[in-house]
Amino acid sequence: MEYVGVILFTIHCSLFAVSCSEDESVTEEFSNWQERNDAVINQWAANSSLRKIRVYTQDETSAGKNSDYIYVEVLASGEGTSSPIFTDTCRVAYRGRLIPSTTYSEGYVFDQSYLGDFDVKTIGVADGASWVLGFSTALQNMHVGDRWRVHIPYNLGYGSSENGVIPAYSNLIFDLYLVDFWSPSDKTHPIFKARER
Repeated sequence: MEYVGVILFTIHCSLFAVSCSEDESVTEEFSNWQERNDAVINQWAANSSLRKIRVYTQDETSAGKNSDYIYVEVLASGEGTSSPIFTDTCRVAYRGRLIPSTTYSEGYVFDQSYLGDFDVKTIGVADGASWVLGFSTALQNMHVGDRWRVHIPYNLGYGSSENGVIPAYSNLIFDLYLVDFWSPSDKTHPIFKARER
């Protein structure tokens, strides 16, 4: 896992160095970025093959805007029968990227817990309880073993703020696999027994 962290740090530093240059092609990479991301949100909303899930902080009784939802492509369904709640800690494998841009036809990968193709036997995982709204919304609708591609409008991500190598107004696309989850008060969960050793 440390190896993955070193590679990711190197990739992030490389992009940061490039994005700070005066090269015009870099400027074009994210030109009209907010408008491009707004257009993509509308494309997601119009795509009937994507599951539409209202962000958990919004009232379900009103229609809302396209940007009040995450859009999900189910890649695989797990065997789990329950979903995490907001206060649970989740163990996930993920790959996060931006929408396609000039240089990155599949979208720039800004963070990931594993390298190469997804393989449940070799993936790296991360534990956490605090994520952006769109990521948390997805997790609260997943079951252990579910693998989703989650499309998150920028207002449910980092909004108008930059975050490291992620430009302001960036929609986020996560390939997300829920490995496990537990309540902080559930001291019988195997994670707590492992920490006692």
